[in-house]
Amino acid sequence: MAVPQRTALTLPDPRGVEQTIEMAKWAEDEGYDDLWFADSGGIDALTVAAAVALNTERCRIGTAIIPVYTRTPAVFASSCHVLNKLSNGRFILGLGSSSQTMMENWHGLDFEKPLTRVKETTELVKQMLTGVKTGYDGETVKSHGYRQLPLEGEQPIYMAALRAKMLEAAAEFSDGVIVNLFPKGALPKMMEHISAGGARVGKKAEDIEVVCRHMVIVTDDKEAARNAFRAAFAPYYATPVYNSFLAWCGYEDVAATISEGWAEKNRDKTTGALSDELIDEIGIIGSMEECHDKIRERGEMGITTHIISSPSPRDALQTYEAFTAKNFSF
Repeated sequence: MAVPQRTALTLPDPRGVEQTIEMAKWAEDEGYDDLWFADSGGIDALTVAAAVALNTERCRIGTAIIPVYTRTPAVFASSCHVLNKLSNGRFILGLGSSSQTMMENWHGLDFEKPLTRVKETTELVKQMLTGVKTGYDGETVKSHGYRQLPLEGEQPIYMAALRAKMLEAAAEFSDGVIVNLFPKGALPKMMEHISAGGARVGKKAEDIEVVCRHMVIVTDDKEAARNAFRAAFAPYYATPVYNSFLAWCGYEDVAATISEGWAEKNRDKTTGALSDELIDEIGIIGSMEECHDKIRERGEMGITTHIISSPSPRDALQTYEAFTAKNFSF
């Protein structure tokens, strides 16, 4: 059966833990289907997800994403067990590699073999959740003799992906695919790789859930919104992972200019590489009706779960209000 279209709110709320819980309760009351946590620093996604699980009843609770380098597979598995129980089976663990900037600069870790690390972590955590004693020797993770209480029922694990090999691996080895920050024109190519990976294990394309954290700004001031997008995401596209992704999407010259500007510490060159046209390909910016239409269009192109996130703090509340059940449906 084809995966249904779902609307989700991004969490945590940058204002703090208490506000995150209140926003989660508000979103559930207002008809959002899901609540998806980022784990970029400051407010730990898994611990706050547990608090949200205890303060909600209906919404699915997911992570998009937890970096595989910052926790061991055994920690992921034991956390999954608790979150699955606290949420009555509503929890989804989304794993990804993150970026060199976060892993090496923030955490002091080696960012090595990201595709293999995400794939092997997913495989090992799935094994651990069954309650069997581990015997796993991967290239990047190992575990022997670990055992925990098994879960009744399934615990979904999704993988985040950007380029071809990871997109295919995510569809093949996990229960769903998480994507973000792609220009709209690259989405058909991305969906082809997702379909190819799923086909290797007998999955039909329409049965694969594809989750996206959309950068949405509902506003009548597009110029200010685009500038907010530039400020937030030009540094993202300067990191090797996202710079290579932008080039893979067909924007080699833009990726090169961003890389050069970042190396030169030239802010104007770095942010200026993101033209208005390209920002409108990546972001969802405009009136409520325009943003609704753009989200529906991406749904028709293959995205099934739409996480609404706003990089403009001044427009965030009206953006989230625009996607409540009373204002939006597919």
